[in-house]
Amino acid sequence: MPGIDKLPIEETLEDSPQTRSLLGVFEEDAAAISSYTHQLFQAMQRIYDAQNELSAATHLTSKLLKEYERQRFPLGGDDEVMSSTLQQFAKVIDELSSCHAVLSTQLADAMMFPITQFKERDLKEILTLKEVFQIASDDHDMAINRYSRLSKRRDNEKVRCEVMEDVYTSRKKQHQTMMHYFTALNTLQYKKKIALLEPLLGYMQAQISFFKLGSENLTQQWEDFLSTIGTSVQNVRREMDGEVDVMQQTIQDLEQASDILYMPDPDPSKIPINRNLTRKAGYLNTRNKTGLVSSSWDRQYFFTQGGNLMSQARGDVAGGLVMDIDNCSVMAVDCEDRRFCFQITSFDGKKVAILQAESRKDCEEWIATINNISKRIYLSENPEETAARVNQSALEAVTPSPSFQQRHESLRPSSQGRPKAARSSSQSSVGSESPALSSLSLDSLVAPDTPIQFDIISPVSEEYAGQAKSAGQGSRRTNPFGESGETQSEESEDSILHQLYIVRFLGCMEVRATESADVIYETMRQILAARAIHNIFRMTESHLLVTCECLKLIDPQTQVTRLRFPLSSIVLVATHQENKRLFGFVLQTAGGRADGQPVSVCYIFESNNDGEKICDSVGLAKQIAFHSEMDRRASEKQKELDKAKEKQQEELSKQKQIEKDLEEQSRLIAASSRPSPAAADGQVLVLSNSQSEDSDAGEEGRKKGESDA
Repeated sequence: MPGIDKLPIEETLEDSPQTRSLLGVFEEDAAAISSYTHQLFQAMQRIYDAQNELSAATHLTSKLLKEYERQRFPLGGDDEVMSSTLQQFAKVIDELSSCHAVLSTQLADAMMFPITQFKERDLKEILTLKEVFQIASDDHDMAINRYSRLSKRRDNEKVRCEVMEDVYTSRKKQHQTMMHYFTALNTLQYKKKIALLEPLLGYMQAQISFFKLGSENLTQQWEDFLSTIGTSVQNVRREMDGEVDVMQQTIQDLEQASDILYMPDPDPSKIPINRNLTRKAGYLNTRNKTGLVSSSWDRQYFFTQGGNLMSQARGDVAGGLVMDIDNCSVMAVDCEDRRFCFQITSFDGKKVAILQAESRKDCEEWIATINNISKRIYLSENPEETAARVNQSALEAVTPSPSFQQRHESLRPSSQGRPKAARSSSQSSVGSESPALSSLSLDSLVAPDTPIQFDIISPVSEEYAGQAKSAGQGSRRTNPFGESGETQSEESEDSILHQLYIVRFLGCMEVRATESADVIYETMRQILAARAIHNIFRMTESHLLVTCECLKLIDPQTQVTRLRFPLSSIVLVATHQENKRLFGFVLQTAGGRADGQPVSVCYIFESNNDGEKICDSVGLAKQIAFHSEMDRRASEKQKELDKAKEKQQEELSKQKQIEKDLEEQSRLIAASSRPSPAAADGQVLVLSNSQSEDSDAGEEGRKKGESDA
């Protein structure tokens, strides 16, 4: 038959929440077995007690056997085999349901005895062991609690020895009880099969031997089936006996090997401290504040998972996050009422946890493990070897970045450190570079002795004023962020694109080439190498806002803009070839040098998301900005054409008005030169001054019109 899942006896001493959860599943399975066995026992009791109702009793037994496949046993590893076997038995019992008499003696010996023994002996043994284990577990918890409350100030040797002896006794008792309890539960999985199959086999044999007419219903095929089931029962029994022997031997070995571990504070000379761990789990006491000056201690199971510290209370299915221990700080602390305490502080200093270990060895191992995780050694290919190499010499380079660890394992650059800037060697392994970069000189991408900026320093206008004065002398270096000190106008709030990402600034440095993404890859390599060499692990976290006008680095706490990068100045953006969380872009500013040449600065960031998404957002923003600029130029051109057209219309209107005035003046002149009736009578027509002026103006206008014509 297929193998049966079993409880791990080797993990009884650790007594982790996972083991307790698995134990709960086995206990639930035992309860289900007990319930089902009780029903089957009642059915067989009816067969034994009521010979006159034999037909009805066998029918009920067959019905219960058919319902086995609908039972939900938590540990039903071979339910298909058992279901098919029991279905065959149900079919046989249905065929024999017409039988009307059974010898009670044969039924008592062959059918009732095995299931009664299983119900009264085996199942009750499970219940008794469960109660004993619960008592031992409670005693152990009380002993551990009493041991944890030992005062450091008032250290009484007699009391301490009594408490430690109590812990030793209770832990040993719990361990032994738990191992025997686990053995009984594992054995129950085999006894369940025997208790189900053996009574049915005895019942069938009794029916065959008692009813001579049964041969008419039972063919050779059914006899072969029963023979096969009998052989299977014997095989299960032998397998159970072998498994019991193995578990008993395991118990003896574990008792001998675990004797030294029963003491809560073992001798470090017998059990050395391992400082090369990158994963650890165990019970710790955590301090919780209950008031301004009061606090309480809770015992929980703590374990590390990647770069996170998790905790799990007994009875919980899964653990919960305590804090992110990447780039955190850990140190031993001196608590007033507790020993073996250490404190963990998150990288931003906002979260602090004070924990207590059971022994000095456990405390130092927890501190070393968290320190190794804080340096991100767990991300390397061989974390144990890397941790051992780091602990051997604090002067050797540490590799906190996984991409740097994978691509530049053989890199050992030597350079002089600066307070805020450093440079790594421009030479590296040829195999770690891209094909395009291997054929191109690194000095053509990044100039030698180029300083690296690891912190975000917002530009100040006064500094740039001093830069403008000293530009001719060349004594001041160009601002690496390539921004002017003038106040930048904020982009419009109705921008088409607004995308926000959480990023961490790794560094920036001035570069030469801006035509290929290789310059970004080389800048990433040098910045990661410089951070590893100078043990610079902290990174400034910001919010990167991508809009159609610019990129903004915003302080997540104060919402103040730290830096602003105009989108038109970004000439290149790319992600790391292997670690897609790393990305960078090149910002080019005009007239940043003393000779008027543009300055190109490469910025490198680490994102929580895929860096390609950020690069796609920047590319989309540049496309939107390009189309907006084209629309703006087209609109301005259309406005110029409209203005030219309006001006032409005004000129035409003026020309028409001039022609109209000339016609009017010509009409006036003609009217003034025509002889009037009064002149014929010898009378003289006197013109007024205004009429004379109009006449002169008309004459001048006529002459002007003729000259224009």
